Amino acid sequence: MVGVLALQGDFAAHEAALHRRGVPSRRVRRSQDLEGIAGLVLPGGESTTMLKLLQDGGMEDALRGAVSGGLPVLATCAGVILLAEEVTNPPQPSLGLLRVGVARNAYGRQVASTVTRLVVTDRDELPVSELEGVFIRAPRVVRVGEGVKVLAKRGEDPVLLRQGTILAATFHPELSPHSPVLDLFLKLLGRDA
Repeated sequence: MVGVLALQGDFAAHEAALHRRGVPSRRVRRSQDLEGIAGLVLPGGESTTMLKLLQDGGMEDALRGAVSGGLPVLATCAGVILLAEEVTNPPQPSLGLLRVGVARNAYGRQVASTVTRLVVTDRDELPVSELEGVFIRAPRVVRVGEGVKVLAKRGEDPVLLRQGTILAATFHPELSPHSPVLDLFLKLLGRDA
């Protein structure tokens, strides 16, 4: 059972992508919903709204504890912003669990959304040379800290990273029907894709 944070954002697209792979999911809206899940998806959406809803609902500490305790996580777009150590453009608080710095909406506004090819830089993790990246008001990783592996890039920008059991994509792999990023997340859960 994979939990999908369902406070705001594109959680339904993640649920559909998991179901296409035969993986059951449960919407996470309260701290109790974290109990008994094998992994968690932090979807794209509006990071300031998500953070406020986490705080207002008393979920911030429970989520921080689950992730820092080793729960496998797939964070996409705004989910990466939620986890980052440092957020700019403009600065905002975050959970501070992923050792990266990010700049919000760094690739442009909604009208600048694009689908592009990404170069895989770690073929041991992802056994393909490139993958599709759907970017919608995406953050840019401006700093990669110790213990964070870069798995794919857009030009010189890291866009897919792994830190232990956290898999972070600044793009939307759930919108690409056969994304190997989702398969890698399933491997983190101990399940074959």
